[in-house]
Amino acid sequence: MVTRRTLMALTASVAATSLFAGSALAQDKGLMTIIVNDPSNPYWFTEGEVAKATAEELGYSANVSAHKGDTNTESNLIDTAITNQAAAIILDPADAEGSIGAVRKAINADIPVILVNAEINESGLAKAQLVSNNAQGAALGAQYWAEEMGSEGSYLELFGAPSDNNAQTRSNGYETVLSQYPDLTKAAEDVANWDRTQGYNKTQSMLQANPDVDGIISGNDEMALGAIAALKEAGKLGDVVVGGFDGSPDAVDAIKAGELAYSVLQPVAVFSEEAVRQADNFIQTGETGADAEKQLFDCSLITPDNVDQYSAPFVMDGQS
Repeated sequence: MVTRRTLMALTASVAATSLFAGSALAQDKGLMTIIVNDPSNPYWFTEGEVAKATAEELGYSANVSAHKGDTNTESNLIDTAITNQAAAIILDPADAEGSIGAVRKAINADIPVILVNAEINESGLAKAQLVSNNAQGAALGAQYWAEEMGSEGSYLELFGAPSDNNAQTRSNGYETVLSQYPDLTKAAEDVANWDRTQGYNKTQSMLQANPDVDGIISGNDEMALGAIAALKEAGKLGDVVVGGFDGSPDAVDAIKAGELAYSVLQPVAVFSEEAVRQADNFIQTGETGADAEKQLFDCSLITPDNVDQYSAPFVMDGQS
């Protein structure tokens, strides 16, 4: 199993210079504030730690904090960054609409904000928005899942947090592909907010009303892993095809165990590093160096056929 220690080892590998060199330069460039959702989830933990390691490599001091999806906490963390005169803020926004005010507050304080993983519903505030290509990844996963389903049967869908545009984008991506298979029928859908426990509870409820489903497609790995737990408890896991999204360590273990059909790998380590480098470019030159504010990073598919190529959290062999 990929452990938290392994995740930390990955972040260390991001740095091209020694930690000593980074520390020596930190006082020269100031503070980089990094705000993620919830580091108890390995995806967001990786996001924060890779960003922190990259900032320290580039000569900043860096701290990582978490809003856990709460916009009031996010606003308070932005206030703290302003008080601390941060050179830049790397933010995974709590809410596509509700985070706009917090971003605007930082911009008004002349602190550049780079968004990672999730977008806000306003352009021209953040200096860059770096996210996975969720539509591409969803289509990739849905196509594989439909084939594993034999192109027929009834299924359940677990939907992520509605406040995050990624949830709807992935669901729309699934629908675009699955609508091409008339013998695939969605029996039920429920919101499980990216959470494993909610995925378990919502799957239990949907299974009670739909005991004979053939598949479950999920907006992320945590919800999918909750669904797997519910299916195990019901004695149905061997009869149901479950698909995930993220490429988390636990999902990889579930693929190896034959419990999860696949996961869509989000290159979070790649765009978290790139976000910090673009922030540094903006501080130094007034430009991020990117061609556009919104930037999409393509996803990959992890299946039983290639799962052994998975060498580190959220990175496939050969991915740069």
